[in-house]
Amino acid sequence: MVKSREDFFFDTIVYVLLALAGAAALFPLLYVLSVSLTPFDEVLKSGYVIIPRSVTFEAYRRLLGQSAIVRALGVNLFITLVGTPINLTLTALMAYPLSRRSLPGRNWLTLVVVFTLLFSGGLIPTYLVVKAVGLVNNIWAMIVPTAIGSFSLLVMKSFFESLPEELLESARIDGASEWRILRQIVLPLSVPVFLTVGLFYGVNHWNEFYQALIYITDRNLQPLQVLIRAILQSNDQIYSPEELLPTVTLQMAAVVVASLPVIVVYPFIQRHFIKGVMLGSIRG
Repeated sequence: MVKSREDFFFDTIVYVLLALAGAAALFPLLYVLSVSLTPFDEVLKSGYVIIPRSVTFEAYRRLLGQSAIVRALGVNLFITLVGTPINLTLTALMAYPLSRRSLPGRNWLTLVVVFTLLFSGGLIPTYLVVKAVGLVNNIWAMIVPTAIGSFSLLVMKSFFESLPEELLESARIDGASEWRILRQIVLPLSVPVFLTVGLFYGVNHWNEFYQALIYITDRNLQPLQVLIRAILQSNDQIYSPEELLPTVTLQMAAVVVASLPVIVVYPFIQRHFIKGVMLGSIRG
């Protein structure tokens, strides 16, 4: 089909705007990566450039050579790899009953979940609860208080509601229990929404900062984002007998280290992520 002049003009504008938006999004990432790889002697000659003439990994070697950074990476890996499955399990166990119309008080329980999206318990009451259960200065303080996210719960609930009711009814007629229906029918059909919600939870855990700042004072339990904040607030040069490493180079290397896992993982689940969001938003 031949496009009209108006359609061609409209498509051209759309592509130009998308290209500009893509460039605006990629430029900061490229700049951060370039600064982290630029040798100091090149910085003295021409400053930081988008594409450095030579590359050095000294900032990454220095950064990963610090025991505090390695320990913080271990904390991030633990709360992400352990916390995300816990989040998904508890969210699914709550979302599935709320998606069944036969559940008594279903509308009221859903209203309670929605209420928590608008109002929180407050910082001080939440801290007192976390302290009362003994989670202050405990790595589980970064997992348990946010075990179920209200938004993720509603997304998963909506997805479960979009599944064919006839399929579940036929399983009940055959004598399957609700637990068996959830385990053998609902969960295998829910891979897109699990990847979507899992990405939400995983990114939140990997970028953990707020809860660590409130509940964690032990430096051995601080996650990577807290240490990166300390690095970004540093304005001094880092000297060594052999070479000079600008603090800004180390700062950018720390940002790359913190962002790289999410950037690497996201392209592999992008298709399922988009599908899960669209299907989960069809019904509310």
